[in-house]
Amino acid sequence: MEVARPAEIKRATDAARRLAASLGFGSQDCDEIVLAVTELATNLTKHTRGGTITLRATDGRAGIQVESEDRGPGILDVEQALTDGYSTAGSLGTGLGTVNRLMHELEFYSLSPTGTRIVCQRWLRAKNATPFVRWLEFGAATRAYRRQPENGDTFFIRQWEGGALAGVIDGLGHGPFAQRAAQCARRYLDQHFDQSLENLFRGAGRACSATRGVVMALARFNAAQHTVATASVGNIETRLIGGADRNVPVRRGVVGLNAPNPVVAEHPWTPESILIMHSDGLRTQWAWEEFRHVATSAPGIIAQRLLTDLGKIDDDATVLVARTAKP
Repeated sequence: MEVARPAEIKRATDAARRLAASLGFGSQDCDEIVLAVTELATNLTKHTRGGTITLRATDGRAGIQVESEDRGPGILDVEQALTDGYSTAGSLGTGLGTVNRLMHELEFYSLSPTGTRIVCQRWLRAKNATPFVRWLEFGAATRAYRRQPENGDTFFIRQWEGGALAGVIDGLGHGPFAQRAAQCARRYLDQHFDQSLENLFRGAGRACSATRGVVMALARFNAAQHTVATASVGNIETRLIGGADRNVPVRRGVVGLNAPNPVVAEHPWTPESILIMHSDGLRTQWAWEEFRHVATSAPGIIAQRLLTDLGKIDDDATVLVARTAKP
């Protein structure tokens, strides 16, 4: 549909709400989809010579696709426009960064000076899923720099039928600004946990671009394939214990500050496997042999022991441990 004047924004948002509701999205989901469409449509009327909003159901996986295409002059720096705080004046959210947060996948094609095409999807997720057997056990321990009230580290754990996502996030520096950056990345993961690791790093980078940035490592577990895929940017250490113990390679950079693509690798996961992630608030020169005495303990106990023995007082510190659940 054509969107060139403010009066046409409501026509686009009404159509988005009707389609989203017909596809099975709940009231809150519909409100968030409408807010994303509002941002896209407002951008067309305020910063371009007008354009179109196209709405349709997605192919394959159930969801809604929203496409915005303007007739120029286009967006010179789309990544900047997708930054929270870079606002389309007069809109309801905080600019195109809202679209990045609320929609599950986002692609853009800048054709400046002829225009910009933005395509995003929101997936329909099952509500109140039936209980499932948790095939993994997780535990974490964290503390702030010099035990200050604000912790610049955080962790993320989400498990579902047949899969799980876990990770450690470290906001640059210490104090409230580091905490804000880490929590910004964590919120993005919480809303987009079922996306690919590459997409999670890209989206989190956009979400964190108005902060000082983070370093982050993630692990995605697949029960059917008996694998764990790892990805990282920055100095979060990831170790896989069991079988051939190994450290997972990292790529230097900062998520939110033009970070490179993450290093993604897939590894076998066995009933004996243990995954350990920790921020640089722990000493890196340690051997698993030193902790064999807690190897059969619950993951939370292992994490606390590592934090107690290896943690530095002059940095935020976080440890996350995962293992196969005991029968």
